[in-house]
Amino acid sequence: MIRLAQQEDAKALLAIYSQYIDTAITFEEKLPSEAEFTQRIQDISAEYPYLVWEEDGKVLGYAYGHRLRERAAYQWDAELSIYLDRSITGKGIGSKLYTVLMELLKLQGICTVYGIVVIPNDPSAALHQRLGFQLTGTFLDTGFKLGKWWGTWWFEKHLLSHDVAPAPLIPFPTVPSNKVAEILQNA
Repeated sequence: MIRLAQQEDAKALLAIYSQYIDTAITFEEKLPSEAEFTQRIQDISAEYPYLVWEEDGKVLGYAYGHRLRERAAYQWDAELSIYLDRSITGKGIGSKLYTVLMELLKLQGICTVYGIVVIPNDPSAALHQRLGFQLTGTFLDTGFKLGKWWGTWWFEKHLLSHDVAPAPLIPFPTVPSNKVAEILQNA
C-alpha cells in the first residue's frame, strides 16, 4: 500500500535510511536524530508529496519530491528521493513509488523531475531509465565520503509540457484531496 507519510512514521523511515548512511548512496555522513527526521517530513510535506510503502502494517520504503534549486525560476522542477528497506529492493516497489510520486507532482504543476544517482549504482540507474528518465549529465568527483571521491549521474524526465508559461506551483497540501486519494487508491 502506498500512502502519505506522517510525522509518526519518522522512526520507521529513519530505520530504513540508516541502512544507507554508511554508503555513498546518500552523501549525508551522520544519521539524523528522530526529531530531525520528523522535522524533515514536516518541512517536505508542506510543499511536496512524501510517500510511504507499507505492507502488513510495516513501513518498508519511502519516496518524496523536494526542491531542486533555490531560485524562483526552478520552482517547476523537483528532485526525487527514494529509500527502500533492503529486504524489498528489486521487487518493483521503487517503480510503483516513483510512478505515484510523479503523478502527484504533476497535480502540483511540476514540469520536470530529476534523479541524482551516485556512481556506481546500477540498480538505481536502471530504475530511472525504465521509467523514461534520460541521463543528462555526469558529475565526476562531486562528493567526498568514505575516504574517496564519488561522482553522480543526473537523470531527467519531463512530466508536463514546456510549450507555455506555467501557472504558479501549487503547494502539495492545497492539491485537491479527492485527486490525491484517487491516485493513491489506484496505485
